Amino acid sequence: MYRIMVVEDNNTLCKEISLGLEKWGFSVIMNIDFNNLLKDFSKHDPHLVIMDVNLPYLDGFTWCKKIREISKVPIIFLSSRDTNMDIVMAINMGGDDYITKPFSMDVLLAKINGLLRRTYSYGDDTHEVIEHNNLILNVYDNSILYDDKKCSLTKNEFRILYLLMNENGKIISRDKIMRALWNDESFIDDNTLTVNINRLRKKLNDLGLNNFITTKKGQGYVIL
Repeated sequence: MYRIMVVEDNNTLCKEISLGLEKWGFSVIMNIDFNNLLKDFSKHDPHLVIMDVNLPYLDGFTWCKKIREISKVPIIFLSSRDTNMDIVMAINMGGDDYITKPFSMDVLLAKINGLLRRTYSYGDDTHEVIEHNNLILNVYDNSILYDDKKCSLTKNEFRILYLLMNENGKIISRDKIMRALWNDESFIDDNTLTVNINRLRKKLNDLGLNNFITTKKGQGYVIL
């Protein structure tokens, strides 16, 4: 079931869109925190976003740009603003389509289905982002984002953090991490793992995330 996030501050219109989408079998995410849209986006990991332009706090163009820093998810703008400048701005910020209000639900559904077909034609439901305690791990480009600060990770650093964040709250043994890092090209021993953990911790500390990874002596590591 595809998840669609509707970012619309007109409650009546938001409910109408949601009902129309649910009739066609979509899972709809609404009641968004307009002050922290990225947190909701990362939490629900939608397959497509429908975004109004005029929103509280920050406009849709700004949120689209922020989403594009961590995800390639399709974004359809839905707005009463119909000037060429608005449409150009929407595309330049990373939008995939632009529909002006009032609109036909049939047209919206056709555009949604077309975008979903093109984006997920191979049935790949891989999560592009993982979020925990406001840290966003971008699976697409091996980077982390925290408090608008972005940092790139090496392949091993990414694999370690992915494993720990994906199983947050669980203690992951050093052996399990080393098995996750093993591949045909490289050998990961105990010392190499320690070096990678230390480098990863330094990058997290530089973003302001001290003690994000906790060591459990004799057991392994955990993110709480």
